[in-house]
Amino acid sequence: MAESVDIRALNELIEQQSSFVTNLQTGMAQVIVGQKHLVESLLIGLLSDGHVLLEGVPGLAKTQAIKTLAKLVDAKFSRIQFTPDLLPADVIGTMIYSQKEEKFQVEKGPVFANFVLADEINRAPAKVQSALLEAMQERQVTIGKETFLLPSPFLVLATQNPIEQEGTYPLPEAQVDRFMLKVIIDYPKQDEEKNIIRMNINGEKNDVKPLITTKEIFEARSVVRQVYIDEKIEQYITDIVFATRFPEKYGVEELKDYIEFGGSPRASINLAIASRAYAFIKHRGYVIPEDVRAVAHDVMRHRIGLTYEAEANNVTAEEIVSKIINKVEVP
Repeated sequence: MAESVDIRALNELIEQQSSFVTNLQTGMAQVIVGQKHLVESLLIGLLSDGHVLLEGVPGLAKTQAIKTLAKLVDAKFSRIQFTPDLLPADVIGTMIYSQKEEKFQVEKGPVFANFVLADEINRAPAKVQSALLEAMQERQVTIGKETFLLPSPFLVLATQNPIEQEGTYPLPEAQVDRFMLKVIIDYPKQDEEKNIIRMNINGEKNDVKPLITTKEIFEARSVVRQVYIDEKIEQYITDIVFATRFPEKYGVEELKDYIEFGGSPRASINLAIASRAYAFIKHRGYVIPEDVRAVAHDVMRHRIGLTYEAEANNVTAEEIVSKIINKVEVP
């Protein structure tokens, strides 16, 4: 009985605290038509302190969505356009000699911002990618002999184009794992596309003003951490991840030849954290199986290694996650 009272109190708290989510979604909708999943994914990243990788063909408002979210939050935003000739110093910063001071001084790079948009991350060579990914993981940067902490909140929102192979450097699996979510962006629906045409040919420009401060984000994050996860839900999450490692134990033995390696403990942690954030977005104080299912593809798709056999048979990580979710018993 005490637990149900706690849940009720928690629900009321989250109902109050999560009202700004609706405001952010409304603010995004002024600029971005449709793309509900994209907007929700960015909000999950923001509330969970997790980096997001967006993949989709050009022109699907990936960059626009990230820029709009950064404007809605009163925070520092920087954009890095990744190119094959980019150097790590162009991202993290470097030492510059000052003639006036007669000594070397630190010139901080664009990574020192709250929102960092890494546009077309797969266009830069491995050295640059690893410099950014190290900053993502450690939340600090070393320039010369000094180590600098990155501002908080610090969120990397990267985009990549899946169709071009020429002049690209695919992110290694171990490095893609640093992203909490990998979101696949699809084309808008037909009626949404009509609205997009209208907005653009009429020259409508919506002025986006900050709706929320970084302080409010920290407060929201502390509330997200209070969202209740039942032991049965924890078991459900571990079952999903373990099914990617030992499919034969979960009645999906046909996937065994297609999976080279399954999700790591990082997959389980991120699945739980993202489920909590999703419940918060839905103004709920507890996680239900539908929350886990809603975020499972984005959390898992880049954490499953495919064998040559899978590629030969055109089996994708997407299909593997779908089969596992449909097979694993729901609590």
